[in-house]
Amino acid sequence: MGLVALMEQRTAPKWLIWVALWTVYLVWGSTYLAIRVMVRTLPPLLSGGLRFVLAGVILLGILWVRQGQAAISIGPREFLSCAIVGTALLLGGNGLVSVAEQKVPSGVAALVIASVPLWVVVLRSVFDGRVPRATLFGVAIGFIGVGILVVPGGHSAGAPIVGSIVLLVASVCWATGSFLSTKLRFPSEPLVSTGFQMLAGGIVMTLVALASGEATDFHASELSRSSLLAFIYLVVAGSLLAFTAYSWLLRNAPISKVSTYAYVNPLVAILLGWWILNERVTASVAIGAAVIVASVAFIIRKDAQVARSHREAVETRPEPVSADGAKL
Repeated sequence: MGLVALMEQRTAPKWLIWVALWTVYLVWGSTYLAIRVMVRTLPPLLSGGLRFVLAGVILLGILWVRQGQAAISIGPREFLSCAIVGTALLLGGNGLVSVAEQKVPSGVAALVIASVPLWVVVLRSVFDGRVPRATLFGVAIGFIGVGILVVPGGHSAGAPIVGSIVLLVASVCWATGSFLSTKLRFPSEPLVSTGFQMLAGGIVMTLVALASGEATDFHASELSRSSLLAFIYLVVAGSLLAFTAYSWLLRNAPISKVSTYAYVNPLVAILLGWWILNERVTASVAIGAAVIVASVAFIIRKDAQVARSHREAVETRPEPVSADGAKL
């Protein structure tokens, strides 16, 4: 039995869940390193935009071949939702990370982006107003960790303050896209939604890159082999493989387990940056990492507990009955 057939089973084997989870852990954690290498000789927004356009076309093409054109046919409202969230996540989030990583070490970039769950809680508290105090306390602690990374001396482990600010804006954009993804209407098939988000966000990023003059500043003769290989890796592994594994996990594994990628990815990124690119792990990076990862882990666990309590309360709630004792 092939892997695709296994992933289409209704009851997923536990070992396959862990394979998919470790794929997300390692691949998404390694994308910060790959981006850092890619932007050495490739324009950040242009390469990022083309990366997601290619990934979106490939993913939607595979779905078309396997399931037919009807499978990827969506309405204007659904496409608009994909375009809005795709732009926030890919241009505002991933695109700005690529811009920042021209100067910022990949491990530091991953740590700042690890604050996304903190910003999501802030957005929930502003627009939904239903956030436990303990969660808000965890958010406050997490932002202290972010401050440790970006404030001291105007630098963070060799990262210029401008790059750190760009990363903070990127984390807010990614959180906004994540928050909006729970409010808007999307295609019912997660992979179709992912494909159109990558396609729409990639097109917008490419247009912004062209408008900013990145294409005219790029010279093919300066392109390095390592940057090209990093670009290919990001298309195939970062966008297609990991996104597919993540989408499958959302339907086959507890969200509390899937969410653990948020605090595993930065640890993988720090280790790879230190090992392959000789990035320094300073005291401020180590302390900031510990504080951010601990706060994100606390928030995810707290949200899982609240969701579990709510679900149990709904399941044990007695059914309403009429005056004669009949169930309504």
